[in-house]
Amino acid sequence: MKKITQVLGVAALLLPAALTAQQVRLQGAESELIAGPGSPSQRAQWLDSIQQWRLHEKDRLQYNGDEYSRKEFSWVSTTFMYAQIMAHDRYLYDPASRKYTVDHFLDDLEKRYGGLDAVLIWPTYPNIGIDNRNQFDLVADLPGGKAAVKQMIRDFHQRGVRVFFPIMIWDHGTRKITIPMAAALTEEMKELGADGLNGDTMNGVTLDFKEAYTRMGYPLVLQPEIHIGDLKMVAWNTMSWGYYWLKWGSPAFGYIPGVSLYKWLEPRHQVHVTDRWSVNKTDDLQSAFFNGVGYNTWENIWGIWNQLPERYAAVIRRIRMIYRQFPEVWSSEQWEPHIPVIQPGVFAAAFPGKAATLYTFINRDSVARNGRQITLAAKRGYRYYDVWNGVELQPVKEQGNVILRFNMEACGYGAIAVLPDTFTGKGFNAFLDKIRQQARVPLSGLSADSKPLMQRLTPVATTRKPAQAPEGMILIPAAKEYRFESHGVMIEGNELPNAIGVQYPWEAHPQRDHQHTLAIPAFYIDRYPVTNRQFKQFMDATRYHPADDHNFLKDWQQGTYPPGWEQRPVTWVSIEDARAYAAWAGKRLPHEWEWQYAAQGNDQRLHPWGMTADSSRIPPADTSRERNAPPFVDGYPAGASPFGVMALTGHVWQWTDEYTDTHTRSAVLKGGSYYHPQTSYWYFPQAQQLTQHGKYLLLSPGMDRAGTLGFRCVTDH
Repeated sequence: MKKITQVLGVAALLLPAALTAQQVRLQGAESELIAGPGSPSQRAQWLDSIQQWRLHEKDRLQYNGDEYSRKEFSWVSTTFMYAQIMAHDRYLYDPASRKYTVDHFLDDLEKRYGGLDAVLIWPTYPNIGIDNRNQFDLVADLPGGKAAVKQMIRDFHQRGVRVFFPIMIWDHGTRKITIPMAAALTEEMKELGADGLNGDTMNGVTLDFKEAYTRMGYPLVLQPEIHIGDLKMVAWNTMSWGYYWLKWGSPAFGYIPGVSLYKWLEPRHQVHVTDRWSVNKTDDLQSAFFNGVGYNTWENIWGIWNQLPERYAAVIRRIRMIYRQFPEVWSSEQWEPHIPVIQPGVFAAAFPGKAATLYTFINRDSVARNGRQITLAAKRGYRYYDVWNGVELQPVKEQGNVILRFNMEACGYGAIAVLPDTFTGKGFNAFLDKIRQQARVPLSGLSADSKPLMQRLTPVATTRKPAQAPEGMILIPAAKEYRFESHGVMIEGNELPNAIGVQYPWEAHPQRDHQHTLAIPAFYIDRYPVTNRQFKQFMDATRYHPADDHNFLKDWQQGTYPPGWEQRPVTWVSIEDARAYAAWAGKRLPHEWEWQYAAQGNDQRLHPWGMTADSSRIPPADTSRERNAPPFVDGYPAGASPFGVMALTGHVWQWTDEYTDTHTRSAVLKGGSYYHPQTSYWYFPQAQQLTQHGKYLLLSPGMDRAGTLGFRCVTDH
């Protein structure tokens, strides 16, 4: 699901009218879209070419659609609206009640855009790699463990929503698993009762996954993120994403709409058009509707909120209503794109069904197209309905044909249902009434703007001022004008510069890069991160035990740390655990700018000792999959800051501030860590320069605790 930086062959497939089936095949295997005819006069030859291509490809591939015919997959073609959702979303999990709130999550989406048919629950990236927990560990670490996850999945199923989890195919640098990934993930999905797997960064989910679910008797819907690199995979990749926005760095969905390659090959294949970062969703939604395929309504992107603006939410609601009213037509073997229309800039496709034929229309122009739209052969005993606006049409008869008139907004949509007089579709009249109500407000009258969610810094209470310097702490003098500069190392999100990152109290919106001059009063800071010995003193004095104790002090046994670990930093403590220790000690956690000032002084240095990196002053990087014990806090005195503060970078990540918006909690981590998992760019990135920070998504204490994450305290002077 990452920002793809290499060319992936998702450019629209150009098909001159005279192209042979063999030539089409050679280009088609690397594309997601077949380009439409260059002009209406080329349409007949173009249609013949792609029909020949389909026949040739099915013969070449020795294609059979057995997987699509399985009763277990009967829901695939009618899974229209789909969303990738973060397990960390506060609408899905309430950290106060410590419960999953599936109804709250789904009720919000139904209110805003009509609801979902499937979700992809994402518990891994971008936090994976902060320690050596692998993708399986992170699922097991979800709040309440697997028992609660099973119930959460049942709650989605109760609402008619299917559940997917990701395949992190690149996760080979964390804790090793003992069996092949395909088998391990299939076993996990069977245990949880999930419905499918999404192949993160995969050009088609490979055959070993199909073989695994066949062997275990637990069919899973397989859905790659990126274009299917080999068309034979369409036979078992029954879903896919439509990344039509990526064409050499520019949109691939042009003025003349392309045809979904996989749906053309196999009409029962379900595509979910996806463009996570765009605010204007017109191209994506028009592409989906023109092809009769689904849409990914992804809004919470790695903890960055990109809410669907009201205009596009209204479009999704209406499309889903139409899809669900006539569910069987969209996978019709006789579907036909680019049928002739009357108005310039309007494009249409036909979806014949047993009882009804649906026509979808999109207006690619920025002016309205009203009046005569399409000519159809006259058929006795049929009626015509504008199901985009919820009204019956009165056709105009001309020379054995009927002409249908209706209006289409600029960059708008249309849909016609041709129904026999005897049609008795379930709830059809009620459906028309609801559509008519939706159409009362034109799309142009709805906002297309998107605004970032505002974040709030979790308040930090001041401490009592000590009469003298506390033991083990260093006085940091006041700074009248400290130039604070901090840059988030998050891998993605630049597409939404006013939403990525965190929002400091003096800022108007969240962002990645921060510069601000502020006064910092004098304070004391711990010379070293809190050690196991110190935390044990706290535990003995208070008998502290968190309500969510999953992973709490995971390295300890029988209530104490391993022998010889006295001066190693305590880890496997949540931000709540750290705050509890600090309150007991009469201290608090530092603000990020306090931590950084104590590490940097006032000369803008990048490292505690100066401007130049020096690997001899920090612990060597641990690149093992097992992850070694954290380094001793006093093992690298040459890494001290100008004030004498130790073990600031390259030891363990250190908790500082927490930020919250409506959907996400996150913490700013400083200092980077000694652990550097290998094999993938997508692991939690390091931030060992003082002017860098990591944004760590928070879910629950048990999930948040990590083997490379500790803390140090401050107290006010």
